[in-house]
Amino acid sequence: MATFRRFIKAIKDYYQQGEAGDIAYLKIELLRIGGSPELLAKLEDLEDYYPTVNLEELAQLPEGTLGYEYAQHMKKNGIHPLKISDDLIEAAKANPFALRFTATHDIFHILLGFDTSYAGEIGVLGFTIGQDYSKFLNAYEPIIKHLYPLILRSQARQIRANLAKGKAIGEQAQCLLAYPFELNWSRPIEDIRAELGLVLDNQQLDAESINPTKDRSREIATA
Repeated sequence: MATFRRFIKAIKDYYQQGEAGDIAYLKIELLRIGGSPELLAKLEDLEDYYPTVNLEELAQLPEGTLGYEYAQHMKKNGIHPLKISDDLIEAAKANPFALRFTATHDIFHILLGFDTSYAGEIGVLGFTIGQDYSKFLNAYEPIIKHLYPLILRSQARQIRANLAKGKAIGEQAQCLLAYPFELNWSRPIEDIRAELGLVLDNQQLDAESINPTKDRSREIATA
């Protein structure tokens, strides 16, 4: 059940075990962040869709495939796949927006080329705003644009740039949240980017090699 008390336990679990899935899911539930009617219609075919992700198996796929690149991204940054605990999973399956938003977050990072810095998280968030997933997230844009650069001055310029770029890509791309990535691990990641209408420049694709970080806690505030 999504309660404040359960959220506190999720935070403790993160700092003790490195598991952030419950935080990501409960944040959506507790803030009542709902998906738009158009998005929910697109997610109907993915209702209850929550396959297990095995990074060791994905790492054995050919280089350049979605699964291989995802596994390398996760291992390089010391990140666990966002997993929702057993006591929450049934409720999560009843909320396809929260479920897919949680399960696909790190996949968005590798498809969009945004690293896991604060600025990188803002880039992914800008993309979700451009995709028009939720009125709540859309209303959050002015706060990101004007407040976050003041708080995170060292990344202010990149935050503004990533927000704008993420939003622009999101507006032109197909709905990523409704795409069954877990059925396409073995496909070349470039083919998936092309299919979904993701346009990235070389600087953005190289972002992770320039500014990698293993601090998953920033996602608690921005993702």
